[in-house]
Amino acid sequence: MSEKFDVTVIGGGPGGYVCAIRLSQLGLKTACIESRGSLGGTCLNIGCIPSKSLLNLSEKFHSAKNFEKIGIETGEIKLNLDKMMKNKDKAVTVLTKGVEFLFKKNKVTYFKGKGSFENENSIKIEGSEGTKIIQTDKTIISTGSEPVSLPGVDFDEERILSSTGALSIPKLPNKMIVVGGGYIGLEMGSVWSRLGTEVTVVEFLDHITPGMDRDISNEFMKILKKQGIKFNLNTKVDKITKNSNGVTVETSQNDGQKVKHDVDVVLISVGRRPYTKNLNLDKVGVALDEKGRVKVNKNFETNIKNIYAIGDVIDGPMLAHKAEEEGVFVAEIIAGQKPHIDYNLIPGVVYTWPEVAAVGKTEQELRNEGVNIKVGSFPFKANGRAKVSIDTDGFIKIIADAETDEILGVHMIGPRCADLISEAVVAMEYKASAEDIARITHAHPTFSEAIKEAALDATEKRALHF
Repeated sequence: MSEKFDVTVIGGGPGGYVCAIRLSQLGLKTACIESRGSLGGTCLNIGCIPSKSLLNLSEKFHSAKNFEKIGIETGEIKLNLDKMMKNKDKAVTVLTKGVEFLFKKNKVTYFKGKGSFENENSIKIEGSEGTKIIQTDKTIISTGSEPVSLPGVDFDEERILSSTGALSIPKLPNKMIVVGGGYIGLEMGSVWSRLGTEVTVVEFLDHITPGMDRDISNEFMKILKKQGIKFNLNTKVDKITKNSNGVTVETSQNDGQKVKHDVDVVLISVGRRPYTKNLNLDKVGVALDEKGRVKVNKNFETNIKNIYAIGDVIDGPMLAHKAEEEGVFVAEIIAGQKPHIDYNLIPGVVYTWPEVAAVGKTEQELRNEGVNIKVGSFPFKANGRAKVSIDTDGFIKIIADAETDEILGVHMIGPRCADLISEAVVAMEYKASAEDIARITHAHPTFSEAIKEAALDATEKRALHF
């Protein structure tokens, strides 16, 4: 007789493993199936964690090369790419083992293999030790997403790279083309640029980071240009051809000008698609939308009773922390609780240096909606901590309702913004006004004072230090 579970989670990424742990905490017998061989999904294995390791290490390398300017003399700075990659891999290994420990601690049953539906209550697991069937009352699909390429262009992860290949380049490229000016492309382009590669970003639109507040986007590109990254906007990729020396990328601009780029590698970062292959969803009748995403209701249940879906396989931003919140939500729904998610308050972050972060609506969105708003901003060049840290690029922008003063959006670019954005998320969760933040004492000297000053600027233009 096959083993029986209250809930089975297919996929052990951020959404899946967090969901499994929470289900078990709530007293439900829980299984989690992961095909990769290690838990953590794309994020931990080949996404947000290894990329942040390389972002951190490349920033340290870049800073070290400029130590003499601030009175620190170290001699010649050399790049040991192999050691850097081993450091990255070590961080990934430690964290994946950490998730396995959490599964044991919380009594989650972990199956290594590919999970698929036999029927609504039977899941087939194909692993290295053979095939088995388990029974389950409820199932949660959390299989994540995969990179997409350009039509007719296949990833070989040697010269034509997805984000996965860009994390493991064995030798420093002389030249790199990044196709796509979104978060992932700019993060990885930033890594290799800081290590010494000549990086050119090719973007179809007239601006980078679509969906980002335009003031932030413009400042972001200005800073990246200053760091040495080149940009070809309003540019379409016509053809990518591998050759004996690398890759030739042929592009055309809106004005008809054609440019041919000969580079060592090309990183294609034009988006991701939900990963639902080999799940046998059609066998049980789970409905997908026109983009291949699993359709769910407000409780993340599909059209088939007791089958749920979360994370990148459903609609919404493909963010690890969004998937985690959905994992907790659906676990608590199944357990009969009443959880809460506000999608307007899920922050987005770009982990370049300086960092970029945002929560809520952009100025453009609010004006298009006809909302009467007021805007306050404060530059880091006027912040004491930023000055002494020699990190003065960027600013913080707070958008509030002109009548109620409620904060509707916070957008920032500068040092430690990935952490600073949390203050804005908390404030907006509790419907705070700009004046509320303006009247809160912030420690001095800290980067967070820039938030207070931006709030003061939004409150009758009362900024004190600019």
